[in-house]
Amino acid sequence: MIQQPVKERIILGIDPGTAVMGYGLIKETGTKLELISLGVVKIPGGTEDHMLKLQRIFEKTIALIDNYHPDTLAIEAPFYGKNIQVMLKLGRAQGTAIAAALSRNIPVNEYSPRKIKQAITGNGNATKEQVAAMLQRLLNFQETPEFLDATDGLAVAVCHSFQKITTGRGSKITYSGWESFVKENTKRVASPLKIKKPSGSS
Repeated sequence: MIQQPVKERIILGIDPGTAVMGYGLIKETGTKLELISLGVVKIPGGTEDHMLKLQRIFEKTIALIDNYHPDTLAIEAPFYGKNIQVMLKLGRAQGTAIAAALSRNIPVNEYSPRKIKQAITGNGNATKEQVAAMLQRLLNFQETPEFLDATDGLAVAVCHSFQKITTGRGSKITYSGWESFVKENTKRVASPLKIKKPSGSS
């Protein structure tokens, strides 16, 4: 009997933010997980223009994709809080990272913070420190990152690996590219403006 080759895939996990963006990359070989890299992208505090911050997020996400060639992106969904301005900025940061992945035709999966914590620790209300400690045990690394945003990004990647099939509450639909996103979200995508030509113009 011919053995089927074990499938491998690289998963990029991102914890979006406008001050610090955490990321983690893992290689999945069958049921085995291996840490490739984790870290943060610091957005300079002096960057007052929010659009410039989004540009940096886009460029850094593209750089990670081009450097590590992930098969899929797993990203944390913005949490729902009372500060609408913070939610708006986090939503933009997340959307920018998603757009970067879709521009490279990388499938995207989105998970709620509670879903991620539940997958890693078994407790949807776990602290960042508890998530980081469990990841160190799962992936057998000792280094404690300067920012817990790094392990938050790594947690999203591991959460996605644990799903195998993206179903259940807290996980969202997968998009294989921009065309797929548009097809499934026609009401969320603005239609091109139809401008009438002035009478008599050619």
